[in-house]
Amino acid sequence: MFRRARFTEVIDSQLDLFEGDHGDVLTEAAARLESYHRAGRDEAEELYGDYLDSVETGTELLADMRDHYARSLDHPDAYLREFNKAVARRLPPFALEIENR
Repeated sequence: MFRRARFTEVIDSQLDLFEGDHGDVLTEAAARLESYHRAGRDEAEELYGDYLDSVETGTELLADMRDHYARSLDHPDAYLREFNKAVARRLPPFALEIENR
């Protein structure tokens, strides 16, 4: 049978908290991506850089949250893997670099 991941509830709560506390980061990233998609050729490169900056901000916040909790665990490897997978499912733009942080 299917087994529920060990840290699912904790991670779901953490991501709920992130979305509640940092909704502005999510909104900003989505708005910057939309601006990039609507931009002409001359503006596109700069606007994509702005989008990446907003994604980097969100990724750093998520990584800080993840790492803070991981420090409380004796063996954090499973938690780190589960957290990164949950971000990939729930907040895909922020998953691109989370494993590198």
